[in-house]
Amino acid sequence: MMTPEELERKKKKEEKAKEKELKKLKAAEKAAKFKQQQQQQQSDSSSASKKKKNSSRRDSSAADDNPLDYEDPPTPFGQKKLLSSQMAKQYNPTAVEKSWYAWWEKSGYFVADANSSKPPFAIVLPPPNVTGALHIGHALTAAIEDTIIRFKRMSGFNALWVPGVDHAGIATQVVVEKKLMRDHHLTRHDLGREKFVSEVWKWKDEYGGTILKQLRRLGASLDWSRECFTMDDKRSRAVTEAFNRLYKEGLIYRDIRLINWDCTLRTAISDVEVDYVDIKERKLQTVPGNKEPVEFGVLTSFAYPLEGDLGEIVVATTRLETMLGDTAVAIHPDDPRKLPIICDAILVDPNFGTGAVKITPAHDPNDFEVGKRHDLEFINIFTDDGRINSLGSEFAGMPRFEAREAVKEALQKKGLYRGAKNNEMRLGFSSRSNDVVEPMIKPQWFVNCQSMAKQALEVAMDGEIPRLEFIPKQYLAEWKRWLENIRDWCISRQLWWGHRIPAWYVTLDDDEMKEIGSYHDHWVVARNEEDALAEASQKFSGKKFQMIQDPDVLDTWFSSGLFPLSVLGWPDDTDDLRVFYPTSVLETGHDILFFWVARMVMLGIKLGGDVPFRKVYLHPMIRDAHGRKMSKSLGNVVDPLEVINGVSLEGLHKRLEEGNLDPKELNVAKAGQKQDFPNGIAECGADALRFALVCYTAQSDKINLDILRVVGYRQWCNKLWNAVRFAMSKLDTDYTPPLTLPLEAMPSSCKWILSVLNKAIFKTVSAMNSYEFSDAASTVYSWWQYQFCDVFIEAIKPYFSGDGPSFAAERSSAQDTLWVCLDNGLRLLHPLMPFVTEELWQRLPPARGHTRKESIMISEYPKVEDAWKNEEVEYEMDLVESTVKCLRSLRAKVLGKQKNERLPAFAFCLNEDISKVITSYQLEILTLATLSTMKVLLSEKDAPPAGCAFENVNENLAVYLQAEGKVDAEAELEKMRNKMDEIQKQQEKLEKMINASGYKEKVPSHIQDENAEKLTKLFQEMEFFKKESERLGAEKSTKL
Repeated sequence: MMTPEELERKKKKEEKAKEKELKKLKAAEKAAKFKQQQQQQQSDSSSASKKKKNSSRRDSSAADDNPLDYEDPPTPFGQKKLLSSQMAKQYNPTAVEKSWYAWWEKSGYFVADANSSKPPFAIVLPPPNVTGALHIGHALTAAIEDTIIRFKRMSGFNALWVPGVDHAGIATQVVVEKKLMRDHHLTRHDLGREKFVSEVWKWKDEYGGTILKQLRRLGASLDWSRECFTMDDKRSRAVTEAFNRLYKEGLIYRDIRLINWDCTLRTAISDVEVDYVDIKERKLQTVPGNKEPVEFGVLTSFAYPLEGDLGEIVVATTRLETMLGDTAVAIHPDDPRKLPIICDAILVDPNFGTGAVKITPAHDPNDFEVGKRHDLEFINIFTDDGRINSLGSEFAGMPRFEAREAVKEALQKKGLYRGAKNNEMRLGFSSRSNDVVEPMIKPQWFVNCQSMAKQALEVAMDGEIPRLEFIPKQYLAEWKRWLENIRDWCISRQLWWGHRIPAWYVTLDDDEMKEIGSYHDHWVVARNEEDALAEASQKFSGKKFQMIQDPDVLDTWFSSGLFPLSVLGWPDDTDDLRVFYPTSVLETGHDILFFWVARMVMLGIKLGGDVPFRKVYLHPMIRDAHGRKMSKSLGNVVDPLEVINGVSLEGLHKRLEEGNLDPKELNVAKAGQKQDFPNGIAECGADALRFALVCYTAQSDKINLDILRVVGYRQWCNKLWNAVRFAMSKLDTDYTPPLTLPLEAMPSSCKWILSVLNKAIFKTVSAMNSYEFSDAASTVYSWWQYQFCDVFIEAIKPYFSGDGPSFAAERSSAQDTLWVCLDNGLRLLHPLMPFVTEELWQRLPPARGHTRKESIMISEYPKVEDAWKNEEVEYEMDLVESTVKCLRSLRAKVLGKQKNERLPAFAFCLNEDISKVITSYQLEILTLATLSTMKVLLSEKDAPPAGCAFENVNENLAVYLQAEGKVDAEAELEKMRNKMDEIQKQQEKLEKMINASGYKEKVPSHIQDENAEKLTKLFQEMEFFKKESERLGAEKSTKL
């Protein structure tokens, strides 16, 4: 029982406790009211700002009432685009990309001037086939080359980008032949050569410009005043001149050799026109002109009986019908069998098959060489359309693959068939007709490439700074391999569409053989028929003769190989040739390094006296998102225009249905489209497609194109649009930017964004000049996205929260900085995204007292400004960004879904320098980290705050977020233990390295200093975590 005194003391104690509790409640109530009042004031201020009609601001909300203010008025074709009075609230690629190109072209911005004093820079567009429509490979080429040419044009060069179209001999002839058959049920032979060629020209004039129109849609700034066609008069004269000069030097000759023969088209084809398919085992394959599928992947053995009943020798072949042209059997010279058969150590592998090889010199590349080595007879057993000729006796007239079965049956009847087995093989198909390519011996025109190849190799390998540079450098090895093993080039084609070979065959009246080409010395090469007749009359003086021009045409690659010369006016000594040759760079795919690039270099050096270009930039090949080659039968072919304009799944299916796929392939292709594009392809616009393709160039060999990445860049265009829209809303209608900036008086955030912009300019220009376009795109993107949009725009928002005088100076600086950033940032981005940058740049007010260029594309590319460089501010802002990142991480962890709640925070600094930096950037941290307050603590004076979530920024700074009742002390301790374990491992690893034998002698001193500094920082961090762990542990124990 308590005494009265004890009861009194207890009563007073309880009253004091109640009074203390009441004070706490009142303080909390007061704080809540104060917070509510602050929020109300902010809300009222924000509301008043929104409601206030301020005519001095662009993009006023009062304009919301009239949707027409957000729509661009119609622009007459070729005139400068008329822009809406208010910026649209969202980016629309269709609206943005219309009208600009026609104005650029009509204004002459793409045209280079041979009389200009600017340094020249020239590119030749790899001429697309006249039959072609734009595919994704063309889009990649156009995106890269337009990026280069726009950058050089803006950098003060006399920039020339020459467009041209290739006549595409085989492809065009096939297209027109199919059209004739479809429309009139006629073959070219029904029309005759002259009328057929006339039909091709008509087709070319009607349909041949499709791809050039499509290149305009991509924004390709080609000099259309210099547009050319490989069969126009000037280019044709260049081809004739080149043939004559090379022939006179003995580099072009006529010979009977083995070539790739297309039996459907009845012409020789180049190696690049042969598609090889790997066949693992027996497989039935559809072949044009054959009623039944043909079996491939089979090695058939049969026996040749030896004379004098000496037994037999068994040989094996994958092309049984060619045994009709066999002229020998080869064995290895070490073979113990004593047989009257040729020995060939080069061809025969004694461990493969029967150890004996049938030799068909007229129908196999290896056998052809054997035939020359051993002086064998060359027997051609095929007609031009792939039937057995008269030399095939009982099999004459049979199609080659029917003859294969007939020969097999005949061998079986004679008891000479020895069976067949699976055989892995590579089968060549003509890319033009899909027919199986037949090696055939034919009289053709060839270019002797040996001496020219040697020169082409020397210019790439000569010295530290070769005359010809490859980018990426890895392709130099392939260049060397090709040219060191080069064969003579077959340049004649048995077509009607193309450059007729400028050679005439002379048939003397007293010649025994009258067939064209019967006598090698009866050929006359000249520039025209008149010159040919004069030369023939002199050569065969006093003799009567007939003269006829070779019916064959030249390989398309011959005229393409002259392209850098012919487009500039060669063989004439033109202004363009003197100024722009050699061109600056060739940009193309690595797949035609030999077929086109090497031939241009060889012909350029021989005929032009120098390499045709100084650099060769080889881009990757495009595959689908899964890494597969694009194929109509897989349904994964991407049409650039469908990406630009958007297309539904049904639209994709329709394109397939309009093709020539068989029903089974069509179903597979549709299933592939449905899997990859279940909702079709969203409208992305040309800018987003271009930007994505350029970003992909970092993959030097293959590009696995994911359309979702293009869609992502289209969304980024929207972010760019909104960033500019925000910035424009902060510039008064009468705002005029200054020519110079008062940097010293500017807020740190403004100094920082200009400094990092300066760095972005330097990196972008360096990357562009180094042909590292992916790095350039990444640099520009990073500056816009992560520095301008994510940091700077957010950091300056408090300056514009009201019109009061408190932030007047900062507001003015922010306006000027916004304008400078937009002007430079848009010009920096323009070569990569020409349309959206032009549209946004045109909305910027011009600088005070300065007449700016009419278009962004002819304005100056940004240059480094030394005055903007500020390493100190960059260091400070790096610390601020790291601090904000840690605070945001804490907020996300503590608040969960309540993301909008503002919490108080603390910055615990271990030294005074860090404390000063954080203090000076409190406004930026409060704004970017969405805090209610932030108190800066110094370890020498203050203790870490209790009851807070905690994150270590670096060895000198930690941040705390006050979150009553939401901090799990045990989880925080566990996090610290894990962190200390990690630091300890790093310490031990570094100490082991430093204490290793020979470290001080072998490791450079600057590396030793860096390692010592790292170790010091690790010790500091460990010490900090130990103290925090002890403090938190004690705090946890107290609560318990």
